[in-house]
Amino acid sequence: MAKCIVFGTAGIPHSTRERSSVEGVKRIKELGLGAMELEFVRGVNMKQETAEAVKKEAEDLGIRLSVHAPYYINLNSKEPDKRTASIKRIYDSARVGWWAGARLVTFHPAYYHEMKREEVVQIVEEQLNSLFKQLGKDGIEIIIAPETCGKKSQFGSLEEILELCSKIEKLRPMVDFSHLHARCNGCLKTKEDFLKQLELIKQENKSFLNELQMHVSGINYSEKGEKNHLNMNEADFNYKALLEALKEENVQGTIICESPNLEEDALRMKNYYDSL
Repeated sequence: MAKCIVFGTAGIPHSTRERSSVEGVKRIKELGLGAMELEFVRGVNMKQETAEAVKKEAEDLGIRLSVHAPYYINLNSKEPDKRTASIKRIYDSARVGWWAGARLVTFHPAYYHEMKREEVVQIVEEQLNSLFKQLGKDGIEIIIAPETCGKKSQFGSLEEILELCSKIEKLRPMVDFSHLHARCNGCLKTKEDFLKQLELIKQENKSFLNELQMHVSGINYSEKGEKNHLNMNEADFNYKALLEALKEENVQGTIICESPNLEEDALRMKNYYDSL
């Protein structure tokens, strides 16, 4: 049986009649999509009762859930209090995501602060090990997935995220291909370019391609990397080449669309992928 990609939105679809996560899950199903990311990017405010209602709806409808932790995370902050606060934000996201039945929590891990890459890897590894100890102590079982980042000042190249995953067995990569495109100033142009990225993942751990977690959107960038997300028809990101590469490599997993128009571009990608 051929492997496949499931498509979804970063947050509640715009066309949802009532702005709630439960109704968002229902709308995902109505649209013919299969996944939704719960956006805690401004803070983790969902109560356990609500999370459990979201879980029931998602399980009933067969919708995959994930969580995006707050943007205010920097595991390499020069201030110890900010590192502690960053771990707490990931922990809180994981706890609520676990209540909601989400598969994973993703986050932007750190900034370089003019430090060497090797030093940042070590510091982030130490911080994440402390997180896993706390999650294990509290019986919270959810995948932790650091994300590839779009700004050159951010720790989060594909190689760096894969290195972290090699050091901590429980980690899984969240591969934002649009961020990678912005980070290299628009270098991902053809199917072959995307195949090279998939080869890097395969070399690190072939099993990652059996359940690859991905973000995709149109993106605006400069020589410093990511500036902001765009709709696909406003950007040069070649989503068709990406989908062709994923199909050729028989990759299985989830693509969460982060374009401003959310479901429109999610459906655009799904329809093209289904036509291949």
